[in-house]
Amino acid sequence: MRIHVMEADVAAVRTLTAATGFFRPDEVDIAVELVEDGLSKGNTSDYRFFFEDGEDGLVAYACYGRVPCTVASWDLYWIAVDPLLQGQGIGRRLVEAVEADVRRCGGAGIYVDTAGRPDYAPTRGFYMACGYSEAARFPDFYAPDDAKVVYAKRFV
Repeated sequence: MRIHVMEADVAAVRTLTAATGFFRPDEVDIAVELVEDGLSKGNTSDYRFFFEDGEDGLVAYACYGRVPCTVASWDLYWIAVDPLLQGQGIGRRLVEAVEADVRRCGGAGIYVDTAGRPDYAPTRGFYMACGYSEAARFPDFYAPDDAKVVYAKRFV
């Protein structure tokens, strides 16, 4: 697992997030923008990353950062695993790495936003299996019948 953004990650994150089948093109663009920010700003970027590479390149990544205007809250903005490799513990390892770094940085907890659509049930189950609990639900947030569901895990 690595933390440094490489030029090849820009295209690789685009391919990976699109391959999951969960994200709209505009959402994929945002994931790529955050990687570009990390690439151009380095350690001064507001975004931090973990990348998992396989034999043929990027197979998973996570993007996270401090929540602006908070003392110790962090967001897990993105996590994606190659669909062919899901269920092998890669996502859980990424979440554990993020949590360890957030704790090391004095973070008190992590928040994750996800969709409430039925096809996101496995995603919500993944967060609960990682020890997160539902903290808020905003009906019709992303679209009609698609709630924003916020999960939280507190460390203190």
